[in-house]
Amino acid sequence: MTLLRFRDDAAHEEPQVTLDAFLSQPEATAVRLESGEDARALLPYLDRLQLIEIAIPKFRDGRGYSAAAILREAGYTGELRAQGDVLLDQVVFLRRCGFDALSSEAPLDEAAVAEALHRFPGVYQKAIDDRRPVWALRHG
Repeated sequence: MTLLRFRDDAAHEEPQVTLDAFLSQPEATAVRLESGEDARALLPYLDRLQLIEIAIPKFRDGRGYSAAAILREAGYTGELRAQGDVLLDQVVFLRRCGFDALSSEAPLDEAAVAEALHRFPGVYQKAIDDRRPVWALRHG
């Protein structure tokens, strides 16, 4: 398993609990969302969470992207980790919707990830990240 982090703080070491367990454990600071679980259930607890791991069971399952965007738009600033079937082709999109850590079941080459993240300097849509779309740069 490959873990890549795009954060400067130390990795959170506490094991993640399931969503159901988290909701019944007031001291838990790390949770794992399975595909299909509603990220909005975590919104009242974002201030105490240090790590939210979101399962990506298959590369074609996009629900994790939506969960990440919901959490970032709600103000979550802790580590947001995509875990599972994370492929190199997805890295840019995972980062753009708010993931700042990737835990891939298959090996990911750090140099290839860095190259993918810097391959295209312009973006065309707004996203969770702070990159301005090319149309906004052109038209102020």
